[in-house]
Amino acid sequence: MTNNNMHPKVEAFLLRAKKWQEEFYKLREIVIDCELTEDFKWMHPCYTLDNKNIVLIHGFKEYCALLFHKGALLKDPKGILIQQTENVQSARQIRFTNIQEIIEMESVLKDYIKEAIEVEKAGLQVELKKTSDYEVPEELQLKLDENPTLKTAFEALTPGRQRAYIYYFSQPKQSKTRTSRVEKYIDQILDGKGLND
Repeated sequence: MTNNNMHPKVEAFLLRAKKWQEEFYKLREIVIDCELTEDFKWMHPCYTLDNKNIVLIHGFKEYCALLFHKGALLKDPKGILIQQTENVQSARQIRFTNIQEIIEMESVLKDYIKEAIEVEKAGLQVELKKTSDYEVPEELQLKLDENPTLKTAFEALTPGRQRAYIYYFSQPKQSKTRTSRVEKYIDQILDGKGLND
């Protein structure tokens, strides 16, 4: 591996890693072997092609992972790509719990990375769901219909914020709980704030 490919912040990140250090180094070696440029974004090693993000290496408590930014577009013949949560539209992870798994999967990982590079070169985009594709829960719709100011405020929110609310309000099985969630956030919506602001 040539040194000009190595980003100093990534090196520092890897040296500081208390967990998954060995796994991170191996993943890095595999990714760099696929001729991507190493960068450091969102506090993690990120690998790019012409400044477009291809994969990211990150660690969690239970696993470390290779995150494909446009993983939803990969064919996934091995069925190993994981969607982190149902809100994640584009990215997919391949998870590992030990170095052995990474070593055994090296050639598969390279195939996936190469496909991800081809997807990027072809300029493919993930078709993101629009807010209108989400079903607005009845309890929210009722409040919006009753309160024109609230409706205007909700419609003025960014699509991402609208989706986060719709998703959050839709989760409870009971209508009563859905209603109380909506009521709890009315002021926040009127203030033009998102769910987590």
